[in-house]
Amino acid sequence: MFSSEQEREAMFKKLQLLRSITNSHAHDKASVILDASKYIKDLKQRVERLNQDIATAASFTGENFPTIRVEEQEDDFLIKVFTTRNCQGLLVFILEAFEELSLEVLQARVSTSDSFILEAIATRENKEADDHIDAQMVEQVVLQGIQKWIEVSEQE
Repeated sequence: MFSSEQEREAMFKKLQLLRSITNSHAHDKASVILDASKYIKDLKQRVERLNQDIATAASFTGENFPTIRVEEQEDDFLIKVFTTRNCQGLLVFILEAFEELSLEVLQARVSTSDSFILEAIATRENKEADDHIDAQMVEQVVLQGIQKWIEVSEQE
């Protein structure tokens, strides 16, 4: 049989373990448990987001997920986005992504009949700025724009 002191020690060890898992800085039991509850809620939200991302990825098979190619050309970027399916409204999200990076579209050609094709030349609005933008950053922001479009499309 456990004595009450051993039970307290076991409970203390369990609370310490719970504190370490949940990154809680609380000292009393109630606060540790409250932090653990918040931690579990956050984990549930993460799982839901991941499940949504998986569902989104599944809705785009490999053949119709947009392919993105970004090439640096001196101070400009040549950006090409292509998908075999018509993606109504996608252009707006890509242009918003350009704005996030302060890119100005100099020239663009877009086709949205049976597929989505975008070829654009963009440049930084402020070329004297200290922040360096490279092709990988542009590609990442375009991907984020596509992801936002997918999320909005699924809600409709």
